[in-house]
Amino acid sequence: MGQEFRYPCTIEIGKLLWFIGVIVAVVLTFQHFELPYGNIISSLSSAQKDLRAGNSSSLPNGAPSTHEMVSSNVTQSNEGSRVVNESSLVDSRGEESSLDQLADTNTNSTLYVNNDVEGIKGLNKSSGIDSHGRESSPEQLLHQNENSTLELNPSGNGSASIETDRSLYRENITSTSENIGTSQAGITPIAPALPPVDSPSNIAIPRNAEPSIIAPVVPVESNTYKMDRDAAPGLDNDGKSREQLNNSTSLQNNTSVTSVRELQSWSSPISRRSRWPSAVDQDLLNAKSQIQKAPIVESDPMLYAPLYRNISMFKKSYELMEDILKVYIYKEGERPILHQPVLKGIYASEGWFMKLLEANKKFVTKDPKKSHLFYLPFSSRNLEVKLYVPDSHSHKNLIRYLKNYLDMISAKYPFWNRTRGADHFLVACHDWAPSETRQHMANCIRALCNADAKGGFVFGKDAALPETIVRTPQNLQRDLGGKPASKRSILAFFAGSMHGYLRPILLQQWGNKDPDIKVFGKLPKVKGRGKMNYAQYMKSSKYCICAKGFEVNSPRVVEAIFYECVPVIISDNFVPPFFEVLNWESFAVFVLEKDIPNLKNILLSIPENKYREMQKRVKNVQHHFLWHARPVKYDIFHMILHSVWYNRVFQVHSR
Repeated sequence: MGQEFRYPCTIEIGKLLWFIGVIVAVVLTFQHFELPYGNIISSLSSAQKDLRAGNSSSLPNGAPSTHEMVSSNVTQSNEGSRVVNESSLVDSRGEESSLDQLADTNTNSTLYVNNDVEGIKGLNKSSGIDSHGRESSPEQLLHQNENSTLELNPSGNGSASIETDRSLYRENITSTSENIGTSQAGITPIAPALPPVDSPSNIAIPRNAEPSIIAPVVPVESNTYKMDRDAAPGLDNDGKSREQLNNSTSLQNNTSVTSVRELQSWSSPISRRSRWPSAVDQDLLNAKSQIQKAPIVESDPMLYAPLYRNISMFKKSYELMEDILKVYIYKEGERPILHQPVLKGIYASEGWFMKLLEANKKFVTKDPKKSHLFYLPFSSRNLEVKLYVPDSHSHKNLIRYLKNYLDMISAKYPFWNRTRGADHFLVACHDWAPSETRQHMANCIRALCNADAKGGFVFGKDAALPETIVRTPQNLQRDLGGKPASKRSILAFFAGSMHGYLRPILLQQWGNKDPDIKVFGKLPKVKGRGKMNYAQYMKSSKYCICAKGFEVNSPRVVEAIFYECVPVIISDNFVPPFFEVLNWESFAVFVLEKDIPNLKNILLSIPENKYREMQKRVKNVQHHFLWHARPVKYDIFHMILHSVWYNRVFQVHSR
């Protein structure tokens, strides 16, 4: 009887084990495909952290999911009060939220700047969100501090807490003197420059940033081989290893940031998880791995190593772009807003890119399933010309037009919905483009001329677009170049309309005040011998002042490079073009807006041999900023496309 009892028990146990196995398989499958962190424990623990940290809020416009914005401000005392601001944005599945909620409150990629700098009025007020979700003024968030310092603290998960005081950049000359050999206070490094494993000090990095979306480019010292370091006296050699520099959690508490090269880690503020997998995602993952493991470049006749944050990784990324990248261009849309480029004037960058990409057979594919990127071919300039009602002070109809366009392509194609637009990109040069696209195109990669670090520009996602004036579309390089360094008799030059609050201050301080510094309003057209026009002044000046107008960007930055004049950028929140790869400190000078009265001393403190090295680098970087009727390797068309490609590659992570 015992034998008879054991037999049915054995059968029942087998059925039970089989049933348990089926349940386990179903749970594992569900975790893999549906949960944001791959398993139930990680996903729940992440959600609990986010719930504890802040209040939930829902998206406008009937968005399908509830989002939780975590924002905390911690006030500390360290020779004056400073504020730590951390912000993150996740939904109930750990996926990204639309940025339209954050654009106006500047909680994502936000720089809190000193709005009360003595003598400089009119800075736009930025607002913040406290831990209870209430809007706070900058005065509540920021405390006075004599020095403009940037502080980084580790906060776990490959992210960093950022401390900033009322001023945007530190008045410390340590890093700039490394590059241009000056000991004069007031010369500032480029604050928004962003080496891909280096965390820019002006980003409010989310707690839930994933290590897999860290884009690794190491500081300049580690990416230049010995020959170039010896040839470039402005670069130091701190002996950091690749392993140290690639460690996104290696920040020390209260590290004072005096240079972009000292920033140790950064994370993209938004996780880019596709809603369903695609073969093109694996292409990007493979590319990311190869870029991170790029072999050291010993020499390259077209690339001058001191110009780059990491010449090896840039070269590898560029080569992979040429070999792999496929772009699909939506054919839908009516002219002139879509598919009709503007090829002349200050907005020509967006137009020439559109023209050259639509004619390109190497990168463009007709099969959207093979595409890594999707181009939205609209002209921000034509959008304004066609739809803006003069003196209405309203962009609502322009925004509505773009929304209707997105609704149309998302209904017709599945590709926007697969990534919520993360693999779509736009190229827009009009000043209004950031505000027009931040609501419904917030997830897109936006290449913007108006790259304002406190105006909604998202580090690790958006790209800074060069603003180039094209006066003669038939001759794109007309009047290129300038006098050699030894024959540039003018110390510094500026001329332009008195837009914004800063230029009148510059004119008041230096207009007709010093024979070495030529500062004018708008120059009249001149004829006859002995009279210099705008281009001749730039060609004859050692330094060309690029002062912001209404917005942070100015076409003078590219003009200075075009005329081989060292740019002097006075625009505290400006994100310079191609900052993912270019080491702007090596060929440009950055001056705080409040240091305009000290401008001459700052420039004179740069030794002559350092100036000549910088001017040489301006000539070497020039080919990255030139348009060609037929694109050539490493020109501005390819560099814009590379910025978009590079940001997309480092947004994608394995499921």
